[in-house]
Amino acid sequence: MCHCRFCQRATGSAYMVEPIFAASDFVVLSGTPTVFDQVSKGSGKLVHVHFCADCGTKLWLSFERFSDAVGVYAGTFDDPCWFPMDPATSKHIFLGVARTDTVIPPGVATFVEHAVANDGTPQTATVFETCRQIG
Repeated sequence: MCHCRFCQRATGSAYMVEPIFAASDFVVLSGTPTVFDQVSKGSGKLVHVHFCADCGTKLWLSFERFSDAVGVYAGTFDDPCWFPMDPATSKHIFLGVARTDTVIPPGVATFVEHAVANDGTPQTATVFETCRQIG
């Protein structure tokens, strides 16, 4: 779950649920989405927003910084609940700009900014033992 301002604006919500897949496992079966490039305020690298030119639906993100990954807008799946969002497979990033009424479940790795520093260094996660409200 990403709480950055870009994701807040992109979804019109408090955060984006964004399952990440290996780019090599990701295939577009039909159509050719349009791409909008946005420079990340955090890394200075390009984030590529792939969307439907006909209806405007944002479909997935690809990243200059993480070229081997694709982040899919979870709301675009026919069943947006098909993938688990449990402590073993999830993390909350950019809590430093999260809405103050956001509740974080226990046991999930959290990060004030991204989970990986701009130089590639993994950041240390904070894991809360009980539900925690941001702010």
